[in-house]
Amino acid sequence: MTDNIPLQPVRRPKRHDSKHRNGCCPWSRCCGMGDFRPRTVWLGHPEKRDQRYPRNVINNQKYNFFTFLPGVLFNQFKYFFNLYFLLLACSQFVEELRLGALYTYWVPLGLVLIITIMREAIEEIRCYLRDKEVNSQIYSKLSTRGTVKVKSSGIQVGDLIIVEKNQRVPADMIFLRTSERNGSCFLRTDQLDGETDWKLRLPVACTQRLPTAGDLLQIRSYVYAEEPNIDIHNFIGTFTREDGDPPVNESLSIENTLWASTVIASGTVVGVVIYTGKELRSVMNTSNPRHKVGLFDLEVNCLTKILFGALVVVSLVMVALQHFAGRWYLQIFRFLLLFSHIVPISLRVNLDMGKMVFSWMIKKDSKIPGTVVRASTIPEQLGRISYLLTDKTGTLTQNEMVFRRLHLGTVAYGMDSMDEVQSHVFSAYTQPTHDLPASRAPAATKVRKTISSRVHEAVKAIALVHNVTPVYESNGVTDQAEAEQHYEDTCRVYQASSPDEVSLVQWTESVGLTLVGRDQSSMQLRTPTGQILNFTILQIFPFTYESKRMGIIVRDESTGEITFYMKGADVVMSGIVQYNDWLEEECGNMAREGLRVLVVSKKSLTEEQYQDFEARYVQAKLSVHDRSLKVATVIESLEMEMELLCLTGVEDQLQTDVRPTLEILRNAGIKVWMLTGDKLETATCTAKNAHLITRNQDIHIFRPVTTRGEAHLELNAFRRKHDCALVISGDSLEVCLKYYEYEFMELACQCPAVVCCRCTPTQKAQIVRLLQERTGKLTCAVGDGGNDVSMIQEADCGVGVEGKEGKQASLAADFSVTQFKHLGRLLMVHGRNSYKRSAALSQFVIHRSLCISTMQAVFSSVFYFASVPLYQGFLIIGYSTIYTMFPVFSLVLDKDVKSEVAMLYPELYKDLLKGRPLSFKTFLIWVLISIYQGSIIMYGALLLFESEFVHIVAISFTSLILTELLMVALTIQTWHWLMIVAELLSLASYVASLVFLHEFIDIYFITTVSFLWKVTVITLVSCLPLYILKYLRRRFSPPNYSKLTS
Repeated sequence: MTDNIPLQPVRRPKRHDSKHRNGCCPWSRCCGMGDFRPRTVWLGHPEKRDQRYPRNVINNQKYNFFTFLPGVLFNQFKYFFNLYFLLLACSQFVEELRLGALYTYWVPLGLVLIITIMREAIEEIRCYLRDKEVNSQIYSKLSTRGTVKVKSSGIQVGDLIIVEKNQRVPADMIFLRTSERNGSCFLRTDQLDGETDWKLRLPVACTQRLPTAGDLLQIRSYVYAEEPNIDIHNFIGTFTREDGDPPVNESLSIENTLWASTVIASGTVVGVVIYTGKELRSVMNTSNPRHKVGLFDLEVNCLTKILFGALVVVSLVMVALQHFAGRWYLQIFRFLLLFSHIVPISLRVNLDMGKMVFSWMIKKDSKIPGTVVRASTIPEQLGRISYLLTDKTGTLTQNEMVFRRLHLGTVAYGMDSMDEVQSHVFSAYTQPTHDLPASRAPAATKVRKTISSRVHEAVKAIALVHNVTPVYESNGVTDQAEAEQHYEDTCRVYQASSPDEVSLVQWTESVGLTLVGRDQSSMQLRTPTGQILNFTILQIFPFTYESKRMGIIVRDESTGEITFYMKGADVVMSGIVQYNDWLEEECGNMAREGLRVLVVSKKSLTEEQYQDFEARYVQAKLSVHDRSLKVATVIESLEMEMELLCLTGVEDQLQTDVRPTLEILRNAGIKVWMLTGDKLETATCTAKNAHLITRNQDIHIFRPVTTRGEAHLELNAFRRKHDCALVISGDSLEVCLKYYEYEFMELACQCPAVVCCRCTPTQKAQIVRLLQERTGKLTCAVGDGGNDVSMIQEADCGVGVEGKEGKQASLAADFSVTQFKHLGRLLMVHGRNSYKRSAALSQFVIHRSLCISTMQAVFSSVFYFASVPLYQGFLIIGYSTIYTMFPVFSLVLDKDVKSEVAMLYPELYKDLLKGRPLSFKTFLIWVLISIYQGSIIMYGALLLFESEFVHIVAISFTSLILTELLMVALTIQTWHWLMIVAELLSLASYVASLVFLHEFIDIYFITTVSFLWKVTVITLVSCLPLYILKYLRRRFSPPNYSKLTS
């Protein structure tokens, strides 16, 4: 087959960092915590431990008290740029190499280090305070002295901890007791796995039966737990009570666990702590924060290496022209020091201060309120993003389900016609004939009766086929028991493992049929007239990702009728319901609107049919071999020729302006990938709804693969498709990356959009890392939950969205926003401006240094290659500080287009992805400009100076200052009043300082007409040609932005 491609398997171990496997630093091995082992945990007796366990502290800091200074200094001096200046400053302690006062070298270096240390210290203190807030949360602990308060950081393995409703679970625990009457509790796990579904958890049966929580300390019992690992979906352990008669043994699974970072959604629970600190599942799924270095900084570092190479070459040439006479090796060092300004030390200070200004501008932007910059070292990274990886739930969506559509085939009800549904339900329960078959109804109302009965049947089915439990709470007026007895509406809340189900039950309540009570074996509905309908739950077939459907068999207590109700995805239900000609078409229509579609059906059973089914079902459940297959076969015998009742459409509402924001990002040349822990159908639906996948785009849903062969075939099938969005599950992704990493990433990177569903936190981080390695492009990760932290920290730019899932993601991110739509402005305006301004600033600082170095080279050449400085002392420090610092630094306020234009034409952002503002081409242009201007100024001064050396310094230095001020004016594209102030202030500072510089400049000479005309001529010759070239370029080859602003 010609389309088949020879895929080469990747022969390398699985890509998991040691930090993901071990979850702790290498030092922990020395502390006895390196090798994870299973453990025996005695209830309420942390002292009876068989090994050392880590402290229960959250730590997101990069340094501690002892490593801060060495760490910061190492991170500074590991760059060639800073190390060079350190060696330069140290060389001035050698008498033979000294060229001037020590302060000329040590003051600039000290200033750089002080600014850097202060910035790092501020960020570390903020991080420490955030961690302290989490570690200081107070919990109740059961002890022999009764209930005592304990900080989260003081919790140990073996402690019995009480966690209240809506409180965060502080450590990984085994669930022992609950205050809920039904003996279970719900967990919110969105911080851990990104799923909004509430998870049902069951306590250990032995401990739940104890009369009081205090009895947990009276029994002799322990938990045996497996070694810590990163699997959040599985757990193996046992519970043993030794003092029972006989001793009690219970197996423990994921259903009995309460993982840290989850939130208790119902009741008060008691648990025994089994893992703490770095052994927590949530921590082991989070990568350690890394020190992020911007691509721009690496490029600047590369340019400084080139400049250093030029410095060495110039120094060698100077010594070679002296024919290596005398102690030539010392001369080389003296020339290296003399031309050291070729590599500008002020570059790092200017760029760091510029980044602080950019960060301040982002914080103060009124159009993106609440935005916080937590990493002020990388704002220019936002201007070069090629891949945006986003979470779904809470980031693109609001995490709120809303019922939108009820479709009966011949008629559909939207949000504007729900009152009709309400009237149909009301009439079904108020008209005395509602129980009669249609044939016995009066002929005149036959058609209307049919619609009424169909609507009623559909609503009743939706109200019954679910796993929702109504819970009653006291509201200050009515206590819990009274509310439960009278089914008080104001006290009722619905709890379920899926927000979809809650939205459906809330909708049935809004149209008149209310779920008021439920336990393990019965359900109560209330009609619009207040009548209570009782149903016995005979069987429940829960939803699974394989079956994609759920069913329930109930008996109506008033009539004795047994009905089997089922709801599920259209792909499976279309083969279960009776033949019809509208199901497929309408499901497609609703899905295109971004609705999550469920098909609802029913089947009436006689008593004999049900008894026969129950006997076969019980028999299948008792079998030892192939149990699940036999059970599925028995259930499928019922799932035939079911009556199709209706379709329901539920929408997970998108956040405000998600669609236009994604369109802006797409037009800017940014590819968007959605990585979510949610189901495939939900993820695909949201991607369509958000227009991440456009209407005319094909979608390739990657089939589930488990072996190398299957992955090979599926990759071949995918390769044949062009301009096609990819949807893939985490399990299939794992297989593809294991065997065909290179090929998969090559194909995925060509897709206009990629959706990865059922992703674990470590997988999200792995995808980010692979994108960086395979493409070399910059990535930005956006998320709002604890499960997004790894991805956010791995990306070149991490953006946290503060939402309903808490602040964990926003605290770990480099930038924090309150809404996804703010991302557009953050990238298009602030990212673009920060990058362009940084590029202009860095190149101008290099130009400023090269100018004076060129003048020094010309001066040395003319005076027989002597290693004598042209400018000394204050002149050399003043040149790069008070005389030119403010105008040059004012470039951080420059902008080529208004922010509104940048948002309106995101294509302008696309130009930046090629790195044109700072490239070897622009660098070379600035080098040539510097050599030209430095040569003109120096040769002009030598030509025109009047025999005294002081005059050459006065003429050349004044021309140099004026040239720099004019070049800043030439570079500026949009004037700001502070720029004008900076120019005038610098000029005034120079003129005023001339009075004090009589050591270098003749005060009488500079007041003469001769001085003025000579300086004017030299300055015009150095600057005027560049002004003419700029005009001609704007006239005949204007850049893109100038076309928009003209």
